[in-house]
Amino acid sequence: MEAVVWILLLVFLLFVSVGVYAGVRAVKAAKRSIDRTVSQARRTVEDTRLRAKQFVQPGPAGELAELRLSLRTSMRATHEVLRAGAPQDPSLSEALGLFERLSAHGRELDEELKRLEQEPTRTRLEAQLPELRERTERITRSADSLRWAAQDRAQRFARDDLDALDREIEVEAGALRHWAPEPEPSSSAASGTAAASAGPAASAPGPASPAAHPTSGEPPRSITGTGSTAGKDSWWQALTSPADAAGASPADTARTSAADAAGTRRKNTN
Repeated sequence: MEAVVWILLLVFLLFVSVGVYAGVRAVKAAKRSIDRTVSQARRTVEDTRLRAKQFVQPGPAGELAELRLSLRTSMRATHEVLRAGAPQDPSLSEALGLFERLSAHGRELDEELKRLEQEPTRTRLEAQLPELRERTERITRSADSLRWAAQDRAQRFARDDLDALDREIEVEAGALRHWAPEPEPSSSAASGTAAASAGPAASAPGPASPAAHPTSGEPPRSITGTGSTAGKDSWWQALTSPADAAGASPADTARTSAADAAGTRRKNTN
């Protein structure tokens, strides 16, 4: 039972610690948001006041307001560009360090210009304006140079990435268009190939028929022999096949018939 109580107590303390930590984080985040909002509001009010003073108060006072406005606008724009691009491009970290050093000079100049706004002596203001104008132009020129370089770098990277993406899309689009099957060979080409393969086989001479020529090993017997030929075929009958008879000419057929008749008469005479 005591173990269960200790476990519940530890769980309760854990939840309390987590709640306190989350509350502190929320308060700090809210404070930062409030400070940021207040800073932006003060900056907006100050810029509006300087614009109004630039047009309302001519002379050295209006020129001081113009110098402060141009300095603040240039420094703020450069800071926003570098801070936004630093996480994506580590090379901007060095430029951001240089801008911090430049911001120190710009902040010092802005405070000096702000103090001179309360200067009642007009001649003193007019004597210091050329030097203040030259310092302001140098600082704003340096800030603009850093901002423009960072913007050009970001645009170059974006253009290179877009070009690479275009090439990949073209390759993929070309691959997607290969949906048609390969063309089959035409029937004329197939028939021409078959005729070419059958040509040599048709022109090759076939084996000679053994019935077309008489056997040279046995000499021909005379038709006037004394042996009985009853029941035996004559030599010309044995050597004559139906295919040869079909292919014989009419004259050969007549001579063969006459020879058969003469043989029959001699057998009858004997």
